[in-house]
Amino acid sequence: MLPIDQHAARIRTAVESGEAARSALVASWRRCTHGYGLDPAIEQPQRVLTEAEFRLSAERLEPLLFSARATLERMYRSIGGSAACILFAGSDGVPIHWLGSHADADALRQWGVWPGVDWSEQAEGTNGIGTCLVERSPVAIHREQHFYERDIDISCAVAPVFDHVGELAGALDITLYGTATSGMLPGFILAAVTDAARQIEIDHFHHMFQSARVISLQGPARAGAALLAVDADDIILGATRSARQILDLTARDLDDGMSMQNLLSDEPDDFARAERGTLRRALMRTKGNVSAAATALDISRATMKRKLSQYGLRRKP
Repeated sequence: MLPIDQHAARIRTAVESGEAARSALVASWRRCTHGYGLDPAIEQPQRVLTEAEFRLSAERLEPLLFSARATLERMYRSIGGSAACILFAGSDGVPIHWLGSHADADALRQWGVWPGVDWSEQAEGTNGIGTCLVERSPVAIHREQHFYERDIDISCAVAPVFDHVGELAGALDITLYGTATSGMLPGFILAAVTDAARQIEIDHFHHMFQSARVISLQGPARAGAALLAVDADDIILGATRSARQILDLTARDLDDGMSMQNLLSDEPDDFARAERGTLRRALMRTKGNVSAAATALDISRATMKRKLSQYGLRRKP
């Protein structure tokens, strides 16, 4: 462990060297010193929310936490007994859910690795949760990389979690301490946390659009699941952050109403196109039986045959 003066001097030297342009870590240290007015040599007491503040923070995150619980439990079972704990924090940087060994609870509470403690970058300097929320991307902060010397007994791997409307809602954190800080591979832990965060986003999207049909789009795996929720008329009801980025969708686009067919095809979404699709589906359901398809559509067999000819459709689609 570095003495606090030596730790602070190392951070100041890096910040003043201009490395912030090349290093995300040094850029975070610079935000802390120049943006928030923090000093690595002067450690302010950790900010702990009041009961009322914590209750409000927890209420905001509760819908997402409901969707996350199964994934959090699976994660904890996979790391149980490994000198590690899990935190689920809101977009304000405050953990509202903790899973860990109760035998280590006193030490973790002393470090502030506990619900209700403000781990935003503005309050605690460079750290896993706070820096992840600022960067809006997965982050690993190992021991001496923390801004404050008091935090260098822990290492953190954190991934952001985006809600069903594509907004940054929180962060999923695995904190390692004791022997685990040197025994576990940081890259492996960060990948596991990122995968878990993406699964939480998927589960939450499905939960929030339970009555809709959810469609998965192809996109970069690192960007998370690209999902669309559509109603019975193929009107888009919702889209994940990744889907919005891939399709260049805005909140206003969704509020104004948008057809999935219009979005994914260059063809005009006119009545004729919709009618052709209806005829094809009817034929598929009746295995090419024109009479049965006509009956299902409540039109005459002659009308059905005329429309099949009009659209160039065969009896066996």
